Amino acid sequence: MAIHLAPAALERVKSFLAASPQALGLRFGVERTGCSGWGYVVDLAHEERPGDQVSEQDGVRIYVDADSLPLVDGTEIDFARQGLNQQFQFRNPNMAAECGCGESFTTAAA
Repeated sequence: MAIHLAPAALERVKSFLAASPQALGLRFGVERTGCSGWGYVVDLAHEERPGDQVSEQDGVRIYVDADSLPLVDGTEIDFARQGLNQQFQFRNPNMAAECGCGESFTTAAA
């Protein structure tokens, strides 16, 4: 599994984990949503679930469920601040198209 956190995202996730010491790491995956099909889900992992693939980067464990893995493998997660807005950004090599609002995406396999 190759999920990579860019330096800004890594620091942001570390700050979330420091504020929630009971969390095991970052949970990353997808769910059906929006007009294109898939939306990213980013949250703190509080348990390891059956089928999770787990990797680690600079002390941060990243949990991805087995169904999401083929759709997000190879993704780089970054974190950007633009004015008052702050958000995670995703560079996913599996993405074939994105909806106009940027809420969801599709893959060639979908």
